[in-house]
Amino acid sequence: MKIIILGCGRVGSYLARVLVAEGHQVTVIDMKPESFRRLGADFAGETVLGTGIDEDVLRRAGIESADAFIAVTNGDNTNVMAAQVAKEIFGVPRVICRVYDPIRQETYQTFGLTTVSPTVLGANAIKALLDKGG
Repeated sequence: MKIIILGCGRVGSYLARVLVAEGHQVTVIDMKPESFRRLGADFAGETVLGTGIDEDVLRRAGIESADAFIAVTNGDNTNVMAAQVAKEIFGVPRVICRVYDPIRQETYQTFGLTTVSPTVLGANAIKALLDKGG
């Protein structure tokens, strides 16, 4: 599968390495060149320097033939905007974006976006441990 990841922080870099190890073709986009160091010297994917809401940057990353687009920057607005561009303008079949704000997550899901909220996931995991007596 050809996968584009926007954001090369802890989550983006980890996900990129895992997906490459599984045999996927991965391209990572980030605005800061130093962020790509997180991928390691042996990273077998590609990197593109730029803003993930810029259509030219997305084209350089190969979005026109991407099977999936994942937005995991630190900004909810950037992630949602990039996800909408990937889905609506480029027709990427699978688009996932991270959204920290649980209220925004619900709103964006009504727009048809697939979202993941670490805030909700973390709170639910902690509550589950609390309920189990852990």
